[in-house]
Amino acid sequence: MPKSLFRPLCLTGAQVDRQEAEDFIRLHHLEERAAGDPAARIAAVLAEIDETGTYRHTRAELVYGARVAWRNSNRCIGRLYWRSLRIRDRRHIDDADSVARESAEHLRQATNGGRIRPMITVFAPDAPGRPGPRIWNEQLVRYAGYGSAHGPTVGDPRNAALTDVALGLGWQGGPGTPFDLLPLVIEDGDGKPRWFELPRDAVLEVELHHPEEGWYAELGLRWHAVPAVANMCLEIGGICYPAAPFNGWYMGTEIGARNLADTDRYDLLPRIAERLGLDTTNDRSLWKDRALVELNRAVLHSFDRAGVTVTDHHTESRRFLTHLDREASRGRCVGADWSWIVPPISGSATPVFHRTYDPTQRRPAYVHHPEAQARALGERSGQ
Repeated sequence: MPKSLFRPLCLTGAQVDRQEAEDFIRLHHLEERAAGDPAARIAAVLAEIDETGTYRHTRAELVYGARVAWRNSNRCIGRLYWRSLRIRDRRHIDDADSVARESAEHLRQATNGGRIRPMITVFAPDAPGRPGPRIWNEQLVRYAGYGSAHGPTVGDPRNAALTDVALGLGWQGGPGTPFDLLPLVIEDGDGKPRWFELPRDAVLEVELHHPEEGWYAELGLRWHAVPAVANMCLEIGGICYPAAPFNGWYMGTEIGARNLADTDRYDLLPRIAERLGLDTTNDRSLWKDRALVELNRAVLHSFDRAGVTVTDHHTESRRFLTHLDREASRGRCVGADWSWIVPPISGSATPVFHRTYDPTQRRPAYVHHPEAQARALGERSGQ
């Protein structure tokens, strides 16, 4: 398959690129030898594109494409288990109500009582003259951010703009806690976004406690169990699936070193350092580092105590090197973005730090499109 510079494929209304389609079919047949000679399938696909401007993947092609897109995810450290991804084929669904209902069911099945399953639900693709549905939220589960002109945001500041959009669409808001579930904002072919409350039984949350510090419970912290990315486009062989929520399981640092610790998110390090009795008057005391480690210990301890799948950055770093070795043994190159693969804490203490990576992005792929990122920020630019 050509290793050209990566570029997004999705242009709503455009005909599928014939070369992209042929490259994918050849790759599928090369790697899945049971698929046989690709010639007949390529001819059928190209004829379908000439007639309709697009084509339909077989079930086998969809499963293979979604899994290989995970294998090709340069920013993901957890790709060792790419073949375990479960595919829910919902390509017949293109209306917002059904997308919301199936997204909730995705969460229930992926949660699996705490034993998280890697899963993707694929909704209708874009086609000439017929755009597929879009989920505005970055993830299926996000916490609302209530902005105020007179004080800091209550909740997650990252979601403040999308919270405003939901409120403007008629959502009445939650009880006003730092962890109110944000509704899904979904648009289908009519281009009009609507909001949908997530059923409570679809969202498993973990209350955060510390293994030694009893006061941690007083902070009232929690986080959701399933990190289901919802606004990336799944691109397979020239076909764009703009609504294809997918999940693995959390690495603890995603929660403890980013979501809860970043200064533009929950910014909890000063509060934790204060409760730990650390000297916060000078950064040279390393109070941020010490508070960060304890926050991450609390996340891992709490998920383990609740029986919810989570991994740590040391384990996942070793697994990633195993993934590199396995792919090399099969003659495949692994693309990776060093700045995402190296964990956000104790980077140099992990084996993934001490090497370089090929940044080439290969297809199939999960792609962030600028207009999707704008929607997640409550904007309509790029439409």
